Amino acid sequence: MLANHPVDVMLLATDLGVARSFYGDTLGLPVLLEDEQFLTFGCGGGSRLVVTKSTTGTTDQATKACWRVDDIATEVAQLRARGVEIEDLPDLNTVGGIADIGFALAAWFTDPHHNSLSLLQLK
Repeated sequence: MLANHPVDVMLLATDLGVARSFYGDTLGLPVLLEDEQFLTFGCGGGSRLVVTKSTTGTTDQATKACWRVDDIATEVAQLRARGVEIEDLPDLNTVGGIADIGFALAAWFTDPHHNSLSLLQLK
């Protein structure tokens, strides 16, 4: 069944060059596949993030992808050092961009095409 197979995250972007720069250069994800309609980036554990070309992009503000990390404070600091703006969410009482959501610590940021992304450190 599906529980035995990897799953890929799919995101939309109106400009694949901008997406390649953000995910490849800024976030440091390796490009696995690339053509005129999509980019595929490698992530941990054999997972992949696929960015597909779209004429409209996304309008949904829900979190599209979440990386499970061991040390969220270090990851947030590294992202900030690369120019990524970590969101301050007063409703979640973020401290330094990190929220305690009960079962985990979490932080959010947005890519250039308005895809909401997050980090999650399980407790």
